[in-house]
Amino acid sequence: MARIPDAFIDDLLARTDIVEVIASRVPLKRQGKEFASRCPFHDERSASFTVSPTKQFYHCFGCGAHGTAISFLMNYDRLEFLDAVDELAKRVGMEVPRDTRQKNENHDTTDLFGALDASAKFFRKHLGNSAKAQAYVDKRGIAPAIAERYGIGYAPDGFNALRDALGTDQRRMQLLERAGLFSKNDKGHVYDKFRDRLMFPIADRRGRTIAFGGRVLDPEDSPKYLNSPETPLFHKGRELYGLWQARQVNSKLDRLIVVEGYMDVVALAQYGVSQAVATLGTATTPDHAELLFRNAADVFFCFDGDRAGRSAAWKALESVLPRMKDGRQAFFLFLPDGEDPDTIVRKEGSEGFDARLRDATPLSEFFYAQMSSDVNLSSLDGKARLAERCKPLLAQIPDGAFGDLMKQRLTELTGVGARAAQPETHVPAQRARNAPALNATPKRSLVRSAIALLLQQPSIALALEPPYRFAELRQPGVDLLSELVALVRERPDIRTGGLLEHFGEREEAAALHKLATQSLPGDEAMWETEFVDVMAQLEKQTVQQRIAELQAKKLEGALEDYEKDELRGLLSTRA
Repeated sequence: MARIPDAFIDDLLARTDIVEVIASRVPLKRQGKEFASRCPFHDERSASFTVSPTKQFYHCFGCGAHGTAISFLMNYDRLEFLDAVDELAKRVGMEVPRDTRQKNENHDTTDLFGALDASAKFFRKHLGNSAKAQAYVDKRGIAPAIAERYGIGYAPDGFNALRDALGTDQRRMQLLERAGLFSKNDKGHVYDKFRDRLMFPIADRRGRTIAFGGRVLDPEDSPKYLNSPETPLFHKGRELYGLWQARQVNSKLDRLIVVEGYMDVVALAQYGVSQAVATLGTATTPDHAELLFRNAADVFFCFDGDRAGRSAAWKALESVLPRMKDGRQAFFLFLPDGEDPDTIVRKEGSEGFDARLRDATPLSEFFYAQMSSDVNLSSLDGKARLAERCKPLLAQIPDGAFGDLMKQRLTELTGVGARAAQPETHVPAQRARNAPALNATPKRSLVRSAIALLLQQPSIALALEPPYRFAELRQPGVDLLSELVALVRERPDIRTGGLLEHFGEREEAAALHKLATQSLPGDEAMWETEFVDVMAQLEKQTVQQRIAELQAKKLEGALEDYEKDELRGLLSTRA
């Protein structure tokens, strides 16, 4: 996939009125130089969501949501990055660079989508034409509106129904085969993969059909479910059945419920539970976990209560754990023997199913219950074993309150780690040069001040002339400051929103957004004067640091001739 040039993104964000973009979706009220509203990404009573037209970014002081117009569309409209860029480009009359568009709009891929769409229509038509299939749908209580929402169809019995209808030439045959709709026997004979099955189209994040799942009508047939194979468009470990429909029905997804089968998703929707999705014949993968949390803050995994169900739940937990940022929650609902979401919701209705969800086991409880199931916590040996088991997994949790509380719980159970809360006396060198400078401290450092000023008005970095001696200074945050200055020099038209977009996937992103939300007194001229003064002070500190290094070597008698000249020059400059 081609990468959109940074200069295009900078220009796009500069031309985009973020207030206009957000106001078309969320009611905004002016508050001084900024606009405010109740946050669209979490429930709140007061307006803690602010939008800055000058800096071209938004920030919520409640839940921490932040970003540019691009990330807003990705999170609010649930668009992919390229789709969000395309949407904004259309608004301001820009065209995504031709080479980028061509590389991302592969004609062969477009034809594959076309073949899959035609197949979905073929199956949908035959659902209405088959008395057998329609009787099955009626028996399962699937209303026409739900069948329409999920595009449910029927693959006719026989080996050549789809091939004869759509494989009109060699090119079409090849496309249908690449789309995973044909099988081939040992003699090379090609025939329909799906036969006499209820068909469930699998949609991508833009609603396009990328694969199918087929369910037998006769319980004696097998396999019960048959999925499309992996294709250029379909990777089962990255997709979730029903996610597209859940997005369309719910303007805001507060939760997602992960179930095991297509019929579970459809049955829940039939009873008004429209937030269910299903994995596609595979365990929950890290890609699934990321996709789930990108769409909802609360994720419920619904499994059978037997050994297989708990094993599947544990695999889901392992994928979720490294993605448990603050604000995210995961729960596990184990159903009684012989029951599945389909049968439960038919017996108990949506209210009964919701009641079960409210009683679901939080991730933290499930984690420690599983880890300690065969451990004797009344013995020191048992406590030590639990601690050693848990530590590698707990280390995967992102920094934050949830991770701290999980470690605290381990300490309560075992006593191990009780001293972990003591202040650190040693900070690794590389870490010390980066993020700590951005954390809230009683005294504001020069580096932090420089970064804050840059985020107010990036163009003030153009007042500096290379080479930058301050880059050699061993202080927290210097590497980041150097990178920011270099970025502005390389992209002189970049604005605050563009800087934040550049660091969007980096660990420094949250702290940079926090600094960017500050309103500093003065105007651009004052900020530039203060910035130049701060940088001059950092240059002096760098000179002093180098003098100290050289004088230390001189005391050791290890000073080279060129270093003696350098020391004399630095001392004369300082004088």
